[in-house]
Amino acid sequence: MRIIAGEHRGRKLLPPEGDVTRPITDRVKQSLFDILAPRIEGARVYDCFAGTGSMGLECLSRGASHATFFEADRSALARLAKNIEAMRVGKSATVVKGDLFKWFENHPPSPQRGEGGGEGRNVPSHSTIASQLTSNTSPLTQPLPSGERGRSADLIFLDPPYRFLREQPAALVQLAEHFASGHLSRDGLVMFRHDIADELALPALNVVDRREYGGMTIEFLQRPAEAGPPVSMGNWQSEIGN
Repeated sequence: MRIIAGEHRGRKLLPPEGDVTRPITDRVKQSLFDILAPRIEGARVYDCFAGTGSMGLECLSRGASHATFFEADRSALARLAKNIEAMRVGKSATVVKGDLFKWFENHPPSPQRGEGGGEGRNVPSHSTIASQLTSNTSPLTQPLPSGERGRSADLIFLDPPYRFLREQPAALVQLAEHFASGHLSRDGLVMFRHDIADELALPALNVVDRREYGGMTIEFLQRPAEAGPPVSMGNWQSEIGN
C-alpha cells in the first residue's frame, strides 16, 4: 500500500493485519483517483470503514482540506494512527472510533450541512446538474464549484465489509439516507465499493456512474436534484473490466 500522488507520493502505508479489511489495489486506486482528481483540492472527505486510511490519506496528499476516518477494528485503528502520524497530517484528520452506523444516528446534520456551511454558497441548480449529466463530459471529472466546499463532505468513500450487503442491508440503506439528508454536499459524490456479485440499492442517492474492476464494483452516487424531472444519464455511463 502506498500514496500514489501529491505531496506524499510514494510513501508506503501500513496495511491492515490479516483479512479484517480489504485494501484496494494500487491499480484500481489509480483508476479511481484519475476520475476524482479534479474534485479533491480543498474537499472535505469521509472515509467510511477506513481500515488503515488509504483513501482518505490519498485525498489529503492531493490537497483535500480535511478527512474524517470511521473505523471500528482496533488493529486497523492502531495502524491508521501510525499512518496519520507518519504523514504528519494530524491537523487535517479526525478519527471516529467505533460503530459508524450509531455515530450517524447520533449526529444528524446541522442546518448548515449540505447548505454550504454558511451564506454565499453557490449551489448548482437542477438545470445545471442536468446539463452536466447529459453532456459528453462526465460530472465526475468536473471540479467542485468553490461554493460547494462547506462543512458537509464533498467526497465519501463507502467501503463496508462485503458481507454487510447481505447481513446489514437496512443499516447501509439508512446510512445513505443520512448522507442525503445533509452530510453529503449538494454536488458531492459517494463512492460505494462492493463485491461484483452483490447488489444493494440505496434509494436516497442517485447512481450516476458505475465501474467494474475484476471482482469488485464501484458505484458513484449523488444526492437527488431537489426539483425537476429525472436526469437522463446520456451516453457516458461506463463499466470497466480488467
